[in-house]
Amino acid sequence: MAQQQFKKIGFFKCGNIGTSPLIELLLDELADRKDIKVRTVTTGSKMGPEDVEEALPKIFEFNPDILILVSPNTALPGPAKVREKISNSGLPGIVVTDAPGKRVKATLEEQGLGYIIITGDPLIGARKQFLDPIEMAIFNSNISKVLAITGAYRILYQEIDKVIYAIENGQSPVLPRLIIDLNMIRDRSEFNNPYAKAKAMAAYGLAEKVAKINMKACFIEKESEKYIFLVTCSHEIAQTAAKLAEEAREIEKYNDSLVRKPHGKSGKPKIKTKLGLPPVFDEEFYGKSAS
Repeated sequence: MAQQQFKKIGFFKCGNIGTSPLIELLLDELADRKDIKVRTVTTGSKMGPEDVEEALPKIFEFNPDILILVSPNTALPGPAKVREKISNSGLPGIVVTDAPGKRVKATLEEQGLGYIIITGDPLIGARKQFLDPIEMAIFNSNISKVLAITGAYRILYQEIDKVIYAIENGQSPVLPRLIIDLNMIRDRSEFNNPYAKAKAMAAYGLAEKVAKINMKACFIEKESEKYIFLVTCSHEIAQTAAKLAEEAREIEKYNDSLVRKPHGKSGKPKIKTKLGLPPVFDEEFYGKSAS
């Protein structure tokens, strides 16, 4: 079979969520995929319309085959401008966002965009009396650990891989439209031990709780003697969630039943559970054509 031409995957990051720092790396963790090229353009922590207007043209210069917007609260003016531009481009577009994205779900569908809304990717405790660069980094590392171990990251990259696979094979892609909530973690996290799954669900549920506490602390509570303790509380919960997630993964490791799903050089997924064995093509994911 002739080698297929690579597809260009463009990521536009507007502001930051816990998923933002690693999302493009999830598609090519070994840096040896031959079927895709990836480029990322970011506005950094800012996400205003003026930041978008300056940065957005650069991702279109890449001539992507798929465009993925990663942003908190995509109802805000900056991310909304990106959504409109992607929608009007005619390219397959996917929005990866946090829980407030549920409020614009119908609009995303009207714009013809796919979406992956991650309810366990919480708002950070952004109060000046509390948050500094180190606290920001620790919080994001804890959330990344929760999203990685509980299965949210795997669901995310698998959905993007499905779109890539369809385009590579001349098919019209079915864009994902899903909310990664606690029920999806229960149903799609690949834990073999039931106690490991329960711990992973507990970790994800705590991450969802962090989002609710920080929403109140950052936007509703006005008295500093109250909101300082709320954001501190939420970051302590995030640390506990990360520890619970680690415990879940350790259970699977002790049983030598930890599921690993690396990408092959062709981009097709492989799978293994025994540490000492090589991965094989995951035929259940793409069908027999993956071999």
